[in-house]
Amino acid sequence: MSPLRAPLRALGTGLAGVLLLGACAGPADPASPADPASDGDQTGDTAVSAPPAPSAPGPVTAVATVLQEGDGPPELCLGGVAESYPPQCGGPEIAGWDWDAVEAEESAQSTTWGQYTVEGTWDGATFHLTEAGAAPAEPPASDDDPRLAPDNAGAAGAGSGADELQSEVFDDLGGLSGWVENGYVRVTVVYDDGSIQRYADDTYGAETVAVLSALRDVE
Repeated sequence: MSPLRAPLRALGTGLAGVLLLGACAGPADPASPADPASDGDQTGDTAVSAPPAPSAPGPVTAVATVLQEGDGPPELCLGGVAESYPPQCGGPEIAGWDWDAVEAEESAQSTTWGQYTVEGTWDGATFHLTEAGAAPAEPPASDDDPRLAPDNAGAAGAGSGADELQSEVFDDLGGLSGWVENGYVRVTVVYDDGSIQRYADDTYGAETVAVLSALRDVE
């Protein structure tokens, strides 16, 4: 695995476990020659842009750090959290949050934060809280992903070429975290209803990018 990340520790996570914050390059051209899926289908002015952040059709959940700076809105940190004191992180606004209704928060220098299990709805921009509770003592077990099987390696390969593609994909999809594993560029986004994965397949080639959701559908 060849992770591209900043020196941050992921305190806020999705239910898949700890997320690694990707540190990536500047704007990328999805149809550049480095793109293994550029096959001439996207030419001239017909290049497809990344889809907008999809909303969730039902309730979603995550284990994440909630952080509020001063009078600003509380944010749901679904990516990495800087190891400073107070910590630093960012994410979508979490509507309906009430510090008086939860425990185990910390405060320092006008910043309040804590790690919680949250459930609510996602409209593509804001997380609307319906329930909050203590974070589990152990990270929740992640679902088995067949793309991690040694005999199911992806088309991205390994080495510097895969790392460069990871940087491009991360920037293109607005990723929260990203790394290369078992030949797949793995990128975590806030939420994917399948449309982001379809875009990644069409743009970079099938079995090249694995899109993961930080917010998970409540079953």
